[in-house]
Amino acid sequence: MKRMPFERPTEYYDERIITIDEQICALLKHRKELSENNPGFPPLEYISKWAKTFELYEDFLKAVFGTFISEEHFKPTVEPSGFRKHIAVLKSFENDEVFYTLNSIRQYSNASVVTFSIDWDVTTDVTSKSPHKHSHFELHIGEQYDCRMTNGGSTSGHASYNYVIFPPLPDNPSGIILTFKEYSKPFKKNETGTKIVFRLE
Repeated sequence: MKRMPFERPTEYYDERIITIDEQICALLKHRKELSENNPGFPPLEYISKWAKTFELYEDFLKAVFGTFISEEHFKPTVEPSGFRKHIAVLKSFENDEVFYTLNSIRQYSNASVVTFSIDWDVTTDVTSKSPHKHSHFELHIGEQYDCRMTNGGSTSGHASYNYVIFPPLPDNPSGIILTFKEYSKPFKKNETGTKIVFRLE
């Protein structure tokens, strides 16, 4: 999602702690490398122990370690600019009575944008896999592409989400595979196992 510009919360800074802050940054880098960028979250008993040992609030430590998990979502975002063309895709896929479509790719000078649409029959019983149960889909293409959902919404029986892809896809995207993985929570939490795959031709 698009982030609001960051505003420094205060103009004050105690220069005596600059060395400590640099050490914190160095430790974060070392932690990231040692865990191969997959640290998980410390058991709550560890959090409780550290809070007592270092005289910190448990909820504060939970917030700090929770932020570590979502580091990739703080990567600088690319704002599509310089619209060039539409590339027709016209692909659809049905799974568990839910209809998924990918109609086109919007090509910009610095990125590509795809709209992932989901439709379902509102007259049938609500199932645990219904998209209006607040599922979240993450787009995966390959290591060379950064894919980010920027906005979206839903109404009765329909939902659509826009994804920015950087760098832009080639104008002839034949052979590229777009995989939408479903999660029950944001930030790639609790993967449901549902994957919607579109192979471009």
